[in-house]
Amino acid sequence: MKTYILILLTILTPLLSVSASAYEVDGITFTPIEHATMVIQTKDSTIYVDPVGDIKLFQKFSPPDIILLTDIHRDHLNIEIVNSLKKNLTAVIGPPEAVASLKHGEVMKNGDKRTFGNISIEAIPMYNLTKERLNFHVKGRGNGYVLTINQKRIYISGDTEDIAEMRSLKNIDYAFICMNLPYTMTVDQAASAVKEFTPKVVIPYHYRGKGMISDVQRFKHLVSKNNAIEVKLLDWYN
Repeated sequence: MKTYILILLTILTPLLSVSASAYEVDGITFTPIEHATMVIQTKDSTIYVDPVGDIKLFQKFSPPDIILLTDIHRDHLNIEIVNSLKKNLTAVIGPPEAVASLKHGEVMKNGDKRTFGNISIEAIPMYNLTKERLNFHVKGRGNGYVLTINQKRIYISGDTEDIAEMRSLKNIDYAFICMNLPYTMTVDQAASAVKEFTPKVVIPYHYRGKGMISDVQRFKHLVSKNNAIEVKLLDWYN
Protein backbone atom coordinates (compact mmCIF):
# COMPACT_ATOMS: atom_id res chain seq x y z
CA MET A 1 0.00 0.00 0.00
CA LYS A 2 2.82 2.42 0.88
CA THR A 3 4.49 1.66 -2.44
CA TYR A 4 1.26 2.42 -4.30
CA ILE A 5 0.87 5.75 -2.47
CA LEU A 6 4.44 6.75 -3.26
CA ILE A 7 3.93 5.96 -6.96
CA LEU A 8 0.69 7.95 -7.00
CA LEU A 9 2.37 10.93 -5.32
CA THR A 10 5.21 10.77 -7.85
CA ILE A 11 2.68 11.08 -10.67
CA LEU A 12 0.49 13.74 -9.08
CA THR A 13 3.03 16.03 -7.41
CA PRO A 14 4.08 17.81 -10.65
CA LEU A 15 0.43 18.61 -11.27
CA LEU A 16 -0.15 20.28 -7.91
CA SER A 17 -0.54 24.05 -8.10
CA VAL A 18 -1.10 23.88 -11.84
CA SER A 19 -3.25 26.93 -12.11
CA ALA A 20 -5.45 28.03 -14.93
CA SER A 21 -7.41 26.37 -17.67
CA ALA A 22 -6.78 29.44 -19.83
CA TYR A 23 -4.33 32.34 -19.86
CA GLU A 24 -5.52 35.76 -21.02
CA VAL A 25 -2.92 38.43 -21.62
CA ASP A 26 -2.23 41.27 -24.08
CA GLY A 27 -5.50 40.66 -25.92
CA ILE A 28 -4.58 37.00 -26.48
CA THR A 29 -6.15 33.94 -24.84
CA PHE A 30 -4.18 30.71 -24.68
CA THR A 31 -6.34 27.70 -23.84
CA PRO A 32 -4.73 24.29 -23.27
CA ILE A 33 -6.72 21.37 -24.64
CA GLU A 34 -4.36 18.49 -23.87
CA HIS A 35 -0.64 17.72 -24.11
CA ALA A 36 0.44 19.54 -27.31
CA THR A 37 -2.98 20.81 -28.35
CA MET A 38 -4.03 24.39 -27.67
CA VAL A 39 -6.27 27.16 -28.97
CA ILE A 40 -4.98 30.72 -29.36
CA GLN A 41 -7.61 33.45 -29.70
CA THR A 42 -7.67 37.18 -30.30
CA LYS A 43 -10.67 39.37 -31.04
CA ASP A 44 -10.02 38.80 -34.75
CA SER A 45 -8.50 35.34 -35.08
CA THR A 46 -8.59 31.77 -33.78
CA ILE A 47 -5.67 29.38 -34.15
CA TYR A 48 -5.77 25.66 -33.38
CA VAL A 49 -2.34 24.21 -32.67
CA ASP A 50 -1.92 20.45 -33.28
CA PRO A 51 -5.62 19.66 -32.83
CA VAL A 52 -6.10 16.06 -31.69
CA GLY A 53 -8.41 14.29 -29.23
CA ASP A 54 -12.16 14.51 -28.84
CA ILE A 55 -13.64 16.91 -31.38
CA LYS A 56 -16.19 17.99 -28.76
CA LEU A 57 -13.36 19.80 -26.95
CA PHE A 58 -13.34 22.39 -29.74
CA GLN A 59 -17.07 23.11 -29.84
CA LYS A 60 -16.89 26.11 -27.51
CA PHE A 61 -14.35 27.89 -29.74
CA SER A 62 -14.82 29.82 -32.94
CA PRO A 63 -13.94 27.91 -36.12
CA PRO A 64 -10.22 28.12 -36.83
CA ASP A 65 -8.77 30.76 -39.09
CA ILE A 66 -5.48 28.84 -38.90
CA ILE A 67 -4.66 25.24 -38.05
CA LEU A 68 -0.98 25.00 -37.18
CA LEU A 69 0.74 21.60 -37.26
CA THR A 70 4.20 20.82 -35.93
CA ASP A 71 4.82 17.16 -36.84
CA ILE A 72 3.43 13.87 -38.12
CA HIS A 73 3.14 11.97 -34.83
CA ARG A 74 -0.33 11.09 -33.58
CA ASP A 75 -0.15 13.49 -30.60
CA HIS A 76 0.25 16.33 -33.12
CA LEU A 77 -1.58 15.25 -36.25
CA ASN A 78 -4.99 13.60 -36.47
CA ILE A 79 -6.10 13.75 -40.09
CA GLU A 80 -9.77 13.10 -39.31
CA ILE A 81 -9.87 15.84 -36.66
CA VAL A 82 -8.12 18.38 -38.90
CA ASN A 83 -10.49 17.65 -41.78
CA SER A 84 -13.51 17.90 -39.47
CA LEU A 85 -12.43 21.22 -37.96
CA LYS A 86 -11.23 22.87 -41.17
CA LYS A 87 -13.58 25.38 -42.79
CA ASN A 88 -13.46 26.74 -46.33
CA LEU A 89 -11.27 29.71 -45.39
CA THR A 90 -9.11 27.93 -42.80
CA ALA A 91 -5.38 28.07 -43.55
CA VAL A 92 -3.83 24.70 -42.68
CA ILE A 93 -0.09 25.10 -42.18
CA GLY A 94 2.50 22.45 -41.49
CA PRO A 95 5.84 20.90 -42.40
CA PRO A 96 6.09 18.96 -45.68
CA GLU A 97 5.39 15.47 -44.33
CA ALA A 98 2.35 16.62 -42.35
CA VAL A 99 0.86 18.40 -45.35
CA ALA A 100 1.59 15.36 -47.53
CA SER A 101 -0.27 13.15 -45.05
CA LEU A 102 -3.27 15.48 -45.15
CA LYS A 103 -3.12 15.88 -48.93
CA HIS A 104 -3.88 19.57 -48.49
CA GLY A 105 -2.52 22.62 -46.72
CA GLU A 106 0.33 25.09 -47.02
CA VAL A 107 3.87 23.84 -46.54
CA MET A 108 6.25 25.72 -44.28
CA LYS A 109 9.80 24.44 -43.97
CA ASN A 110 12.30 25.41 -41.28
CA GLY A 111 13.14 29.08 -41.84
CA ASP A 112 10.05 29.93 -43.88
CA LYS A 113 7.99 33.01 -42.98
CA ARG A 114 4.37 33.74 -43.84
CA THR A 115 1.80 36.39 -42.98
CA PHE A 116 -1.88 35.57 -42.55
CA GLY A 117 -3.91 38.71 -41.97
CA ASN A 118 -2.35 40.42 -38.96
CA ILE A 119 -0.50 37.29 -37.80
CA SER A 120 3.03 36.49 -38.89
CA ILE A 121 4.42 32.96 -38.60
CA GLU A 122 8.03 31.77 -38.77
CA ALA A 123 8.89 28.05 -38.87
CA ILE A 124 11.69 27.20 -36.44
CA PRO A 125 13.67 23.92 -36.42
CA MET A 126 12.77 21.23 -33.88
CA TYR A 127 14.81 18.06 -33.50
CA ASN A 128 16.64 15.75 -31.12
CA LEU A 129 20.28 16.03 -30.16
CA THR A 130 20.89 13.12 -27.79
CA LYS A 131 22.21 9.96 -29.49
CA GLU A 132 19.53 7.61 -28.18
CA ARG A 133 16.75 10.06 -29.13
CA LEU A 134 17.85 11.04 -32.63
CA ASN A 135 15.30 8.87 -34.43
CA PHE A 136 12.34 10.40 -32.62
CA HIS A 137 12.58 13.79 -34.34
CA VAL A 138 15.06 14.22 -37.16
CA LYS A 139 16.21 17.68 -38.13
CA GLY A 140 14.10 19.29 -40.85
CA ARG A 141 11.00 17.10 -40.53
CA GLY A 142 8.99 19.10 -38.00
CA ASN A 143 8.47 22.75 -37.14
CA GLY A 144 8.46 24.82 -34.03
CA TYR A 145 6.96 28.26 -34.63
CA VAL A 146 7.33 31.88 -33.67
CA LEU A 147 4.03 33.73 -34.06
CA THR A 148 3.73 37.48 -33.89
CA ILE A 149 0.27 38.48 -32.66
CA ASN A 150 -0.66 41.92 -31.29
CA GLN A 151 3.05 42.79 -31.54
CA LYS A 152 3.88 39.94 -29.14
CA ARG A 153 6.24 37.13 -30.10
CA ILE A 154 5.03 33.65 -29.16
CA TYR A 155 7.30 30.60 -29.41
CA ILE A 156 5.83 27.11 -29.71
CA SER A 157 8.64 24.59 -29.39
CA GLY A 158 7.09 21.49 -30.90
CA ASP A 159 9.00 18.28 -30.10
CA THR A 160 12.62 19.26 -29.60
CA GLU A 161 15.63 19.22 -27.38
CA ASP A 162 17.52 22.34 -26.31
CA ILE A 163 18.82 23.11 -29.79
CA ALA A 164 20.95 26.08 -30.74
CA GLU A 165 18.07 27.57 -32.72
CA MET A 166 15.98 27.71 -29.54
CA ARG A 167 18.78 29.05 -27.38
CA SER A 168 19.42 31.89 -29.85
CA LEU A 169 15.82 33.14 -29.97
CA LYS A 170 15.39 36.86 -29.25
CA ASN A 171 12.60 39.00 -27.82
CA ILE A 172 10.17 36.19 -27.04
CA ASP A 173 7.21 37.29 -24.95
CA TYR A 174 5.52 33.90 -24.41
CA ALA A 175 7.21 30.52 -24.85
CA PHE A 176 5.57 27.10 -24.82
CA ILE A 177 8.28 24.58 -23.99
CA CYS A 178 8.08 20.78 -24.17
CA MET A 179 9.81 18.42 -21.72
CA ASN A 180 9.07 14.73 -21.82
CA LEU A 181 11.22 11.63 -21.92
CA PRO A 182 12.30 9.73 -23.84
CA TYR A 183 10.96 11.76 -26.74
CA THR A 184 12.12 15.36 -26.24
CA MET A 185 14.21 16.79 -23.41
CA THR A 186 14.65 16.71 -19.67
CA VAL A 187 13.42 19.36 -17.26
CA ASP A 188 17.04 20.45 -16.80
CA GLN A 189 17.61 20.84 -20.54
CA ALA A 190 14.41 22.84 -20.89
CA ALA A 191 15.27 25.11 -17.96
CA SER A 192 18.81 25.67 -19.23
CA ALA A 193 17.59 26.70 -22.69
CA VAL A 194 14.87 28.98 -21.31
CA LYS A 195 17.36 30.78 -19.07
CA GLU A 196 19.51 31.41 -22.13
CA PHE A 197 16.90 32.92 -24.44
CA THR A 198 14.96 34.53 -21.54
CA PRO A 199 11.33 34.80 -22.68
CA LYS A 200 9.21 37.09 -20.56
CA VAL A 201 6.80 34.24 -19.74
CA VAL A 202 7.34 30.50 -20.18
CA ILE A 203 4.54 27.94 -20.18
CA PRO A 204 5.47 24.24 -19.90
CA TYR A 205 3.42 22.04 -22.22
CA HIS A 206 3.81 18.59 -23.78
CA TYR A 207 5.25 17.22 -20.54
CA ARG A 208 3.67 13.76 -20.40
CA GLY A 209 6.28 11.17 -21.29
CA LYS A 210 6.49 7.39 -21.32
CA GLY A 211 4.70 6.37 -18.13
CA MET A 212 5.32 9.64 -16.31
CA ILE A 213 4.58 13.33 -16.03
CA SER A 214 7.61 15.64 -16.02
CA ASP A 215 8.17 17.65 -12.86
CA VAL A 216 7.00 21.09 -13.91
CA GLN A 217 7.30 22.34 -10.34
CA ARG A 218 11.02 21.58 -10.48
CA PHE A 219 11.20 23.34 -13.86
CA LYS A 220 9.52 26.35 -12.30
CA HIS A 221 11.98 26.31 -9.40
CA LEU A 222 14.98 26.16 -11.76
CA VAL A 223 13.74 28.90 -14.08
CA SER A 224 12.42 31.16 -11.33
CA LYS A 225 15.98 31.68 -10.12
CA ASN A 226 16.10 34.08 -13.07
CA ASN A 227 13.77 36.82 -11.86
CA ALA A 228 13.34 38.12 -15.41
CA ILE A 229 11.28 35.07 -16.41
CA GLU A 230 7.77 34.29 -15.19
CA VAL A 231 6.70 30.63 -15.24
CA LYS A 232 2.99 30.11 -15.91
CA LEU A 233 1.54 26.65 -15.24
CA LEU A 234 -1.61 25.70 -17.12
CA ASP A 235 -3.79 22.62 -16.83
CA TRP A 236 -2.90 20.32 -19.75
CA TYR A 237 -3.84 17.00 -18.13
CA ASN A 238 -7.07 17.51 -16.26
